[in-house]
Amino acid sequence: MRTVTTLPLKVREDSHEWVPLTDGARLSATVWRPVSSDDDPVPAILEFIPYRQRDLTARRDSIHHPYMAGHGYACVRVDLRGSGESDGVLTDEYLEQEFSDAQEVLAWLAQQPWCDGTTGMMGISWGGFNALQVAARAPVNLGAVIAVCSSDDRYADDVHYMGGCLLSDNLSWASTMFAYNSCPPDPAVVGERWREMWLDRLQNSGLWLETWLRHQRRDEFWQHGSICEDYSSVQCPVLAVSGWADGYSNAVFRMLEHLDVPRKGLIGPWSHKYPHLGQPGPAVGFLQLAVRWWDRWLKGADNDVMDGPMLCTWMQDSVPPSTSYDERPGRWVGEPRWPSPLVVPTRHPLAHNHILEPGATPPDQSLGVESPLSVGQYAGKWCSYNAPPDLPYDQREEDGGSLTFDTDVLGAPREILGSPVLDLDVEADQPVAMIAARLSDVRPDGAATRVTYGLLNLTHRDGHERPSELEPGARYRIQVALNGVAQTFPAGHRLRVSISTSYWPLAWPPPRPVRLTIHTAGSSLLIPDRPAGQRDEPYVRPFDEPEGAPPLASEQIEPGDQRWTVSRDLVDYESALTVVKDLGVVRMPDTDLDLTRSAWERYSWVGDDFDSVRGENVWTMGFTREGWNARSVTRTILTSDPDNLHLHAQLDAYEGDRRVLSKNWQRTIPRDHV
Repeated sequence: MRTVTTLPLKVREDSHEWVPLTDGARLSATVWRPVSSDDDPVPAILEFIPYRQRDLTARRDSIHHPYMAGHGYACVRVDLRGSGESDGVLTDEYLEQEFSDAQEVLAWLAQQPWCDGTTGMMGISWGGFNALQVAARAPVNLGAVIAVCSSDDRYADDVHYMGGCLLSDNLSWASTMFAYNSCPPDPAVVGERWREMWLDRLQNSGLWLETWLRHQRRDEFWQHGSICEDYSSVQCPVLAVSGWADGYSNAVFRMLEHLDVPRKGLIGPWSHKYPHLGQPGPAVGFLQLAVRWWDRWLKGADNDVMDGPMLCTWMQDSVPPSTSYDERPGRWVGEPRWPSPLVVPTRHPLAHNHILEPGATPPDQSLGVESPLSVGQYAGKWCSYNAPPDLPYDQREEDGGSLTFDTDVLGAPREILGSPVLDLDVEADQPVAMIAARLSDVRPDGAATRVTYGLLNLTHRDGHERPSELEPGARYRIQVALNGVAQTFPAGHRLRVSISTSYWPLAWPPPRPVRLTIHTAGSSLLIPDRPAGQRDEPYVRPFDEPEGAPPLASEQIEPGDQRWTVSRDLVDYESALTVVKDLGVVRMPDTDLDLTRSAWERYSWVGDDFDSVRGENVWTMGFTREGWNARSVTRTILTSDPDNLHLHAQLDAYEGDRRVLSKNWQRTIPRDHV
């Protein structure tokens, strides 16, 4: 990323701003705006998230908010109620309180003397979610949103569940927020009441994982905040952005299809990152695009931001399997609308170990599979956070425990764009079962790179609202939709579909081992083909090089550690995936703060004992400066038996060497067709 030191307008930064709410609470904000806005008011852009603008996101915020401010906007970063230095306690994501607070903040911004009364919202992940959710409430002064790495559907396409299967990232994400909610406000901002505020949060933030596990099907809990319940409620323009290594790319397709407002979609090769910081690369000039978006919709500029394709996406070239990439080779392609007239679904019947050509008559075969628990240990994360190595590895070992189907060797390149779909005629020997389906690019040497995958809890075959048990031995026609993707398969390669009955630790296994039978005569693969090699250059506007404002100064004073280890003991057959994300100790000179942040995750099992599956997450957060030393340690453990999920959590908070609070939770939660 190129650092821009000279911007069109001089920028002032106002730290420690308080946004007053009608109930008496105050939210903590930082405002970057043009100096000239004192006399020439500008539109305001809100990013509203719980990740502590004073420290945890301070460096990232310093790159893009001053940049947009220097192009004529008041950029305002506000911590949610109960996070950072804001008043209150945060008890869950996307609460009604959050939405009403956001609307009050937008109204407050519109009334400031440096704001011209027009506002926008943008954000990544949580901030992308609530930008869409607040847009669905149609505040009068909200002119447009940019939603990055977010979803329109909180149940079917978020960190909690996928295809009705419980994701292990549900545990990981809950553990992250458990740690973040245990962090203290900074006494340099809130004064002596920091301790009282901290203890209130420690006592009352609650155990979010318990709440999420008590809603294992799509119910009102998940419908709240899902704009897919009523797309027409969104009345302002939407720029929807994601990456193929991210967990939220499917939402871009759905929003382009269903929203009825000016909209654009952008999907790059990136993980869970803003595109100007995108990894794997290439990163792009996202902030320049954002400025043009705001210019068009908040200032009424007659510019080119809506020209060209509705969807611009990175068509990925073939790469060898790897758990991390610096760059993904490929090219930008454009679609005039979505669904695209350029994409033609092609149906391929399935036969024993074979994906047949369209129109072929498949033989009537019955193929069985009962996967070991080890299938999935090379799956990577549900959502890559670019904390290498968190992408899937060579699928050949996974394929050994799966049912596989290959095409013939390709005689010419083939490109796909969209969501492949498996239509299957299946039966199971258990009332609760799952299917994990993967599409891989198989190289001439046999190495298999996973291109996309999908999960389906078969008790959710008729929808996520009312799951029902399978009748063992009965046959069902089901569809497994894989995540959307843009991918080129070169001549000489093969496409492979792999089907397994478990995918641990990416997804929690079913209560008992399952044997599935696939009947080939009624089974097929639908591939979204795009004409290979189509020239898109005249249609796709070249992206600028990534740039941003100078990042906030920081200094690594104690080294961190990043590890991703798969282990197996051949004496007692215990296996584990251990993930270490230790950022060490970072000094932030601007606030004279030493910041400690460390996460340890372990997902283990013994042989093929489904009752042995265990996930454990431990976090340490620390904040130190002269005269202040606060630290928290959180631990979350999830296990199960055939009937229940068992949750154990611990929280310990320290001021210096003195433990000021210790809490324990033990919860048993019935399995609901999971």
